[in-house]
Amino acid sequence: MQRVTEEPSILTRVESLIGPALVAAERAYDRELASANPYLADILSHTRRFRGKRLRPMLLLLAAEATGGIRDEHITLAAVVEMIHTATLVHDDVLDDADLRRHVATVNARWNNSTSVLFGDYLFTHAFHLAASVGTTDACRMIGRATNIVCEGELTQVRQGGNLDLTEEEYQKIIEAKTGELCAVSCRLGARYADASEQVQNAMDRYGRKLGIAFQIADDVLDLAGTERETGKTLGSDLAQRKLTLPLIRLLSSVSNGTVARARELVASGDASAESELQSLLISSGALASARQSALEYATSAREGLRILPESEGRQLLEEVAEFAVRREF
Repeated sequence: MQRVTEEPSILTRVESLIGPALVAAERAYDRELASANPYLADILSHTRRFRGKRLRPMLLLLAAEATGGIRDEHITLAAVVEMIHTATLVHDDVLDDADLRRHVATVNARWNNSTSVLFGDYLFTHAFHLAASVGTTDACRMIGRATNIVCEGELTQVRQGGNLDLTEEEYQKIIEAKTGELCAVSCRLGARYADASEQVQNAMDRYGRKLGIAFQIADDVLDLAGTERETGKTLGSDLAQRKLTLPLIRLLSSVSNGTVARARELVASGDASAESELQSLLISSGALASARQSALEYATSAREGLRILPESEGRQLLEEVAEFAVRREF
């Protein structure tokens, strides 16, 4: 009998194509943040365990590979976008009062909120210090603008907490800002510093933006229907803070008049004891499945936008990353 050989996983293939560049970006990250301060060194050592998929550096380097080739500037910028992303995670964990990140204690849980806020600031300042070493001001401007938009998205979401009449359009604007923007700028930087045309840079920006939106919708579904064992982070934070995400918006707009009052009551309570009943409603109403489908549709649209690029292994992996980032299979 002929032995069937399994196809290498997407992550294995990414490592094969850009693994050395990812390792170099991690070294640049560590060099920039290295400190003789023992307290800070302890925090840095702890937060190294937060690194997971490295989605944003991966996107930047794959975009570079697919549009002209990886250069030294890409290594530096891959470290920069990961610093920005980690800073937002550290601050998010304070906002969400989260205890777990990648199966380990968050900075606020291990130390305190003050440490988390200051450490997040430390990451932001080092990110811009490192970006300034690229040699032009373009990267700093692009990353600065993207970071401002991310913060605007987070602020808007905080402001809309408890608003049970939040629309899908308003929700999409929030997640496009808080998640789509950093993915978009990562892809644009990859193309920009590979000397790709403006048309290609714009296409890569759109790809990253749609992928980021898809990723965030999938994350919002997991927050309501996943398990902490699967995700490695504290779940239920959106409900606890009465943040309306796509599954909840669709639930409130799809259930019958006799059920909508109970659904609104469960969402408004922000109580963990309401999760089981709320999950049942999300499933029976089709809201959870509908949100998952929307994530897949955004991922599909992201992939289709890559047709402007010539066929290559880098383009193929970008197409697959869009799907697997949503399905959480790597």
